[in-house]
Amino acid sequence: MSLLDKVQEFTKAKELIALGHYPYFRIIDSEQDTEVMCNGKKMLMMGSNSYLGLTNHPRVIEAAKKATDKYGTGCAGSRFLNGTLDIHIELETELAKLVGKEDSLAFSAGYMANLGAISAMVDRDEFIITDKFDHASILDGCMLSQGKMLRFGHNNMQHLDTVLEKKVAGKGALIVVDGIFSMEGDIADIPNICKIAKKHGVSVMVDEAHSIGVLHKTGAGAAMAAGCTDDVELIMGTFSKSLASAGGFIAGSYDVIHYLKHHARSLIFSASLPPASAATVLEAIKIMKEEPERIDKLWDNTHYMMKNFKAMGYNTGTSCTPVIPLHVGSMTNAFEMWKQLDEEGVFINPVVPPAVPPNDTLIRTSFMATHTKAQLDFALEKFEKIGKKIGIIE
Repeated sequence: MSLLDKVQEFTKAKELIALGHYPYFRIIDSEQDTEVMCNGKKMLMMGSNSYLGLTNHPRVIEAAKKATDKYGTGCAGSRFLNGTLDIHIELETELAKLVGKEDSLAFSAGYMANLGAISAMVDRDEFIITDKFDHASILDGCMLSQGKMLRFGHNNMQHLDTVLEKKVAGKGALIVVDGIFSMEGDIADIPNICKIAKKHGVSVMVDEAHSIGVLHKTGAGAAMAAGCTDDVELIMGTFSKSLASAGGFIAGSYDVIHYLKHHARSLIFSASLPPASAATVLEAIKIMKEEPERIDKLWDNTHYMMKNFKAMGYNTGTSCTPVIPLHVGSMTNAFEMWKQLDEEGVFINPVVPPAVPPNDTLIRTSFMATHTKAQLDFALEKFEKIGKKIGIIE
């Protein structure tokens, strides 16, 4: 059998394209704002992770320009060798302060932060314990590690306790969970996770990708919001959502970060974060601190949409954050709802297998601090009209 046979056999995406039901790799030719130009048409963005609406903030853009003028466009090497700039150190200091840790380490992608930290921290004969709904980057970090991955039911503390009791039994282990789960929109039960971890003598890592800029009055994330910063050994975050750039970081004690600098392969063997990205994150953190009303507005918009979705009869699952999934049943429903919303000028993201079970597909919506009430009302009108037309709501 040829290595390329599977390429020829992969026809599903081409079939969807032919049917006009292919919602991926849509081309946006404008800034990422509450409204975008997509395939030449103005659309209301209801699927962005720019929770604080900072990706096109004038100060953030100016910071990127100044950094490029000073440092150029790249570092031409890894952090381990010639790619560490003073702006990287400044950024890592600010990130550590933000999440309440001694130090942090910036990576060129959030995905690589998870790969590097998890694979470096867990050795052979040790364990990684993951929530069933953890992000793919966490699972890939587990595969790169030499340790053994075990999973527990989503936010099921009794199951977590049983897994640790029966299968880990005193060996080294790291529990890794999302702060906000990226599809479900609910929050990890961090207080009880930390309590169970302490009982069994294991460590905890929280992926704050979707909770930085969202949870806690400072935007520090789920661990801080739960009052568990000191009980969580590793905090991971990304720059591509609330912090208006690209990249990621790991925060922890001085000793843990020192260890990762010398063992995280995705840091050592990859080019360092571009200077413009570091500068934009620094400026985004400043704005987040100076304008806490952005977080308040984000939550006002979240509560407004959640209340109205539920009033219409939509099933929003366990969501309690700006990530609000609408459970729409079959794949046919998901693709049809995406297509009709797209035609009405609303940009959303359908979530289908293998990311979810075949008959529990999602329309993933996510909201920004900069959405206006008029924009939200426009979207609600379309969701009600199309939901009724397809038969998802009455």
